Amino acid sequence: MDAVRVALLREVLAGTEWLGATRRFAGTLRSSVVPHGGGLLLVGTAAYEPWHLAAHLVDEAAWSGTPELTPTLVRHRVLGTEPAHLSTGLGRIEAARRGETLLVVAPDAPDPELLTRVHDARRAGATVLALGSGDRDLGALSHEALTVPETPDLDLDTVQHLVSAAAGENALPQARGPRRLRDRLSRLADQLTSPPPTRW
Repeated sequence: MDAVRVALLREVLAGTEWLGATRRFAGTLRSSVVPHGGGLLLVGTAAYEPWHLAAHLVDEAAWSGTPELTPTLVRHRVLGTEPAHLSTGLGRIEAARRGETLLVVAPDAPDPELLTRVHDARRAGATVLALGSGDRDLGALSHEALTVPETPDLDLDTVQHLVSAAAGENALPQARGPRRLRDRLSRLADQLTSPPPTRW
């Protein structure tokens, strides 16, 4: 989703709790990965792999100059023929340690095996974040959770776009130099979505 579409989406959601909620969650995500130089693990449920969120975080990491946002996508099923960046299995969660962050995207209830691995990662010192349906067991294991009710106006995919965009925007401004492409796109989006000036 490009900067213009994110800006339009934010305009539609203005006045709701979602802009603040997604920015807070994104701020927690940034503050848990940036000081440690990365270590972001991203996992879904057995029925849902968060491909789009992984791709958007990679883009935001590049655009914002914050490589720490680049996630490792942890998959439930890994085939031996897949490239290295798609071959990280659930065993990686067991190896998570202090300084790493585990972001679980769960549109449905995670299976007991995943919950056990998340529990082990938390006990080992990893920060656990959850985004999804509000499963009680996953919420109890999480340091921070954002529950997304399925409604006609808002769904998990939309919230993932808002979170990834906000994570990139929270980057500290760079020291002097030319404005970043991201800044120019954001300004353009603001101009395109603002109402025309009123003439009296």
